[in-house]
Amino acid sequence: MPYPWYEILKNSNQIRQGDFIPNCPIFVPPSNLNTELIEEGNEVDISLKKLNAIVVSQSCDLEHDKVEIVLVCPYYSLEYFFSALPISESTGNGRRKKIEALRQGNLPAYHLLNKDLDCGLSDYSVVDFKNVYGVNYDFLKSFVSSIPNRPRLLPPYREHLSQAFARFFMRVGLPNDIEGVI
Repeated sequence: MPYPWYEILKNSNQIRQGDFIPNCPIFVPPSNLNTELIEEGNEVDISLKKLNAIVVSQSCDLEHDKVEIVLVCPYYSLEYFFSALPISESTGNGRRKKIEALRQGNLPAYHLLNKDLDCGLSDYSVVDFKNVYGVNYDFLKSFVSSIPNRPRLLPPYREHLSQAFARFFMRVGLPNDIEGVI
């Protein structure tokens, strides 16, 4: 029995985990922001960044209005992902190894999603868990309502994305590892 990866949402303001948000506006504070700048009455310049994002907040929290801020992560085409890597990892055997590591979930900061021409996803997508952004829920509902067609990741692939996101954030880096045990 085939399990489709995606469905298409048409002019919907509904937001669930696994929703693709193309050109999602992200407001970025300046890197020199400090307490003096944010005192009451001071104006602060922020920049607007647009990125392709996927929702990683839990659907149950979104459905029951338990969040004001929706967590999203950027996603890139597989080709774009490789363009940012050193040549040794983006060509030949290095590329094949990197694709297999992505496919098997052995790169915890990234998650590979299937392509689907019917949904407008002509290449595989790589979700980047290293960069997580928050977007106001009401703003995001308004924003997505103007998008005529956008993909939504379906179960069980949505749960697989959620599990990969959780694995990335539950990692623990120890200052000193246990020395060799016989």
